[in-house]
Amino acid sequence: MTEQQQPALREALDQHLCGLGIEALCVEHPEVFTVEEMMPHVQHLKGAVSKNLFLKDKKKKQLWLVTVLHDREISLNNLAKKLGVGSGNLRFADEATMLDKLKVGQGCVTPLALFCDKGDVKFVLDAAFLEGGHERLYFHPMTNAATMGLYPDDFLKFLKSTGHEPILVHFDDVTL
Repeated sequence: MTEQQQPALREALDQHLCGLGIEALCVEHPEVFTVEEMMPHVQHLKGAVSKNLFLKDKKKKQLWLVTVLHDREISLNNLAKKLGVGSGNLRFADEATMLDKLKVGQGCVTPLALFCDKGDVKFVLDAAFLEGGHERLYFHPMTNAATMGLYPDDFLKFLKSTGHEPILVHFDDVTL
């Protein structure tokens, strides 16, 4: 993604949210590429901060966006079993596929990019986001130089608007 496209995509996201009547809290920060780099800039926020993985099933070629609490350790083999795709079949998708389907590059993957997807990506959400009583849920807004917080009900409204029904996974009941 070029630097010129990033502001346009963020503006498109802002317009999409505004059209849904969703007001988001946004925190600008330096560009970050890992959760560890991001945490000093967002640790003061009340709510759940996300970690996002863009994956593909090597056999069926299905794409998966997986959003979990920022401090979760994830085993791709165990996650693959939980999703029914078979151990060893989940891999990280390449950046070109991410740019094609979600319009974001490395370090910027976010469920908020699902408004760009045309139904090719399945969305897996850590159930703790919705069941944890969090004030807000935090994600990158199409750029890794900011973090955006939505109320849980607004996040679900956003997902519905994109046609993505979240596949809720309880990560506490199995070591992932």
